[in-house]
Amino acid sequence: MTIAAEPSAPAIELTGIDVRFVVAEERIISFKEYILKRVRKQIRHRELWALRGVDLSIDTGATLGLIGRNGAGKSTLLKVISRVLRPTSGRVIVRGQTAPLLELGAGFHFDLTGRENVFLNATLFGHPKSLIREHFPAIVEFSELEDFIDMPVRNYSNGMLARLGFAVATQFRPDVLILDEILAVGDTGFQEKCLARIRDFRAAGTSIILVSHDLDTMAAYCDRMAWLEHGRLVDVGTPDQIVEPYRRAVTNPQDAI
Repeated sequence: MTIAAEPSAPAIELTGIDVRFVVAEERIISFKEYILKRVRKQIRHRELWALRGVDLSIDTGATLGLIGRNGAGKSTLLKVISRVLRPTSGRVIVRGQTAPLLELGAGFHFDLTGRENVFLNATLFGHPKSLIREHFPAIVEFSELEDFIDMPVRNYSNGMLARLGFAVATQFRPDVLILDEILAVGDTGFQEKCLARIRDFRAAGTSIILVSHDLDTMAAYCDRMAWLEHGRLVDVGTPDQIVEPYRRAVTNPQDAI
């Protein structure tokens, strides 16, 4: 459920979020093979729970860092919040406009140019063409891709994709900004530009969810951190309360939850 932003209400409320996937137990290399085996009832499936019983509330204007090892459920949770994925059960309330940057190239058409993808991507965020046209020079300037904006994005490096995606998503200040490892790509100078824009958004009241393996950056920029392990929420607290126990658990697997 997406509703209008309310300054006094949490930006995001998650209650009892479960996400279950049903996956084939054997490797199937083609769609044709899958259909044949399904018709013959030769496919065995198993349940995979990506999230179990997640309750989480994020205050308006707060910055939350989401940490956990690979496969902990971080990206799945971000997709639930972004309305890309519907949970198996539970309730999701997001107040205000959301700008998710979940993966490199998401929302881009790789046969189109950077220019065309700016309009496509910004339209997917709900902005009218007239507004996109007005802000187009600023988007290109921030991305530093002036010399490549009319090149098909299939020729872009990961760093260039990250630049353009971040520039489009953050040109128009959203109520909720979701960043999944986007700061791990690109040079240090551009990362500093991104962090400066994040600081400006925080000051203006945007709620931010940040996923990064850089725990020091997370601790510096986040008000709170949430620790996921095997799809379950282990703990939520300040960076001082969460980072060191998480580091110990990663260093000493026997201490993991």
